[in-house]
Amino acid sequence: MPLQVILPTIGSSGDVNPVIGLGLALKARGHRITVATNAYFRDQVEDHGLGFVELGTRAEADEIMGDPDLWHPIRGFGCVVRRAVLPNISRLYAIIAERRGPSSVVAATTLCLGARLAQERLGVPTASLHLQPTVFRSPADSGRLGFLDLGPHVPALVKRLFFQLVDAAYVDRLIGPRLNAIRAELGLGPVSHIFRDYIHSPELVLGLFPDWFAPPQPGWPAHTFLTGFVLHDEEHRELTPEAEQFLGAGPAPLLVTAGSAATDRDAFFSRTVAACASMGLRAMLVTNHPRQLPASLPPGVAAFPYLPFSRVLPRCSAIVHHGGIGTLAQAVRAGTPQLIVPNSHDQPDNGQRIERLGLGIWMGPLRYRRGAARALEQLLASREIRERCAAFAPRVDGRRSVGLACDLIEGLA
Repeated sequence: MPLQVILPTIGSSGDVNPVIGLGLALKARGHRITVATNAYFRDQVEDHGLGFVELGTRAEADEIMGDPDLWHPIRGFGCVVRRAVLPNISRLYAIIAERRGPSSVVAATTLCLGARLAQERLGVPTASLHLQPTVFRSPADSGRLGFLDLGPHVPALVKRLFFQLVDAAYVDRLIGPRLNAIRAELGLGPVSHIFRDYIHSPELVLGLFPDWFAPPQPGWPAHTFLTGFVLHDEEHRELTPEAEQFLGAGPAPLLVTAGSAATDRDAFFSRTVAACASMGLRAMLVTNHPRQLPASLPPGVAAFPYLPFSRVLPRCSAIVHHGGIGTLAQAVRAGTPQLIVPNSHDQPDNGQRIERLGLGIWMGPLRYRRGAARALEQLLASREIRERCAAFAPRVDGRRSVGLACDLIEGLA
């Protein structure tokens, strides 16, 4: 039976692209798809022939991307909650309530709390989609929370006490009052431990990453399935003549990006450009916010507003990036060595996992500013990293991953 699948997501391109990929695969199976996300992505969604409903205005997206707190290691989470999570709880509930039917299912990414309300109040079958392993907590290994390592060497009791404190003093205080006020209006009781328990659907939890990247841990929901990376970019688009000409004009360049939502990474770009100039490296800088780039670029360094990474990365010597899960996955699939300079949120955890796998190097922004050239030299000179990247590339099977995710979502019905 064809399903009506509603796919809500809150976040940047790294959150929206996998949802589009999932929507396209479900549409190919005969289902009707509606993507609920910010108006910033309307054209991108509709150009792929998927239904779209607005979950937040473009002005709101511009405001959060321009907020200096967005990438702050401590204030960043609060910025996302205030500007993106809380305003969209009631909106998303209303969207699902209006569109639900006997064949409806919902697959919603981590921050879409309105989907959990609709699941409870309206009985709409719902899966939680988690793109990053850092949203899972475990007394055994919780990875890295920002720049705090919560790996297996930290005693389980310490981790439990830490998360209890974080929930009581910070997370639940930020989210709980508004969420529980809405719940009361719907006749639902209050909830706590929102990021420990409530973000996980009791029906189905999908981790859209492979087990070799983040092995399942004690304490994860029992109904969690890891599908592998669900990849999507504009791989069908031809490269612009400028990009094709640059790639063919010399040795394989670096690919450099700070992420689609970063607008104030001036120091990151300036240090990278300076390091490339001093080492005689070619580089392609990718950002749709060019104000953060140096006023003039040296020979062999060029800027582009967008590049389909699936087409460009196999032709690059390495990638220097922020540690977003989508960019990271594309680099692994291409077999491209990675230098990760995280901004905030899940990115330090992603960077640490890549380094532990031997697929690259990660370092904080301060260390990078002091030693960008040295880090690039180490990365490019490492035969071991290149060999590890070549060995791991075949493990990323986007078609298999999205097929497994579709099977599980269809099983909700």
